[in-house]
Amino acid sequence: MAKTDMAQIGEWAFILGVIIAIIAGIAAAAVSSYAGMITLALVVLGIVIGLLNITDKETEKFLVAAIALMATGAITAFVSIDALTSIVGIPLGTWIVTILGNVAVLVAPAAIVVALKSIKSIASSK
Repeated sequence: MAKTDMAQIGEWAFILGVIIAIIAGIAAAAVSSYAGMITLALVVLGIVIGLLNITDKETEKFLVAAIALMATGAITAFVSIDALTSIVGIPLGTWIVTILGNVAVLVAPAAIVVALKSIKSIASSK
């Protein structure tokens, strides 16, 4: 495969991962029996993203963004929004927390792969 084909696979992996993260976050109760498979899919897609999507020039920006996304994925304070949205019956805060958690699961393996590639590059350039 040409490099552009590989980059396109990485782009599609990212898009698919975000779609899965959003749908699984909104429909968490309905897909709870598939939580393990969803997590596995997000991890595999994250590895693909890390291997195919991030160039050496993008490493620093990607890792900073990944840290920010993973940090927000750990915040559960958004659940307090549920009290405001309970009038219309939408657990918006829970959705936000679950979606951000899923995005963190997608980004974490990509960040590990990119960080390892960066360390290898630094070590081999000496």
